[in-house]
Amino acid sequence: MDGIEKITGRIAEDAGREVDGILTEARRQADEITARYEAQAKRESEEILARGKRNAEERVERLASVAQLDARKLELAAKQEMLAKAYDLALEKLLQLPEKEYVALLADLAVKASSTKKEAVIFSQKDRTRYGKAVVTQANEKLGDGRLTLSEQTRPIKGGLILSDGDVEVNCTFETLVRLQRGEMDREVAKVLFD
Repeated sequence: MDGIEKITGRIAEDAGREVDGILTEARRQADEITARYEAQAKRESEEILARGKRNAEERVERLASVAQLDARKLELAAKQEMLAKAYDLALEKLLQLPEKEYVALLADLAVKASSTKKEAVIFSQKDRTRYGKAVVTQANEKLGDGRLTLSEQTRPIKGGLILSDGDVEVNCTFETLVRLQRGEMDREVAKVLFD
């Protein structure tokens, strides 16, 4: 039995060494796999952090751009409001001219706008009553052979006049003249206001 015990003992020793070798190799492979996964996890973690940082920086840049755009829009709106007020003020100054200057201005408008020299001149109710006859008389004198007439009609306008010859009307109201000049003069007025 001694021989069998020796053989079984040797087999057990060999099996033990083999098991130890297998366990050692398994631990080594497990450590290698763990190290690979830890390295991969670290790389992915760094990539995620870098991507997050880039995204955050891009978001900050976008928000800054939006803020700058909003600021420019607000500035533009304020400038447009100031321009509108400047034109409103110009219109008010026209309406507040002394009578002599106002009549002369309206007569000049009628002369420049008249193409047939026989149009009917339409005013606002207020201007027709106060200045109508004087404007038509002065305009006819400037035209020389003018036959402009004071229209019985009035229009809801602030100031200025409308020349009417049948179906054709020439709008010389102050509101229209200021609006037309606005398109041409915005740059110059803006330069005066903002430079």
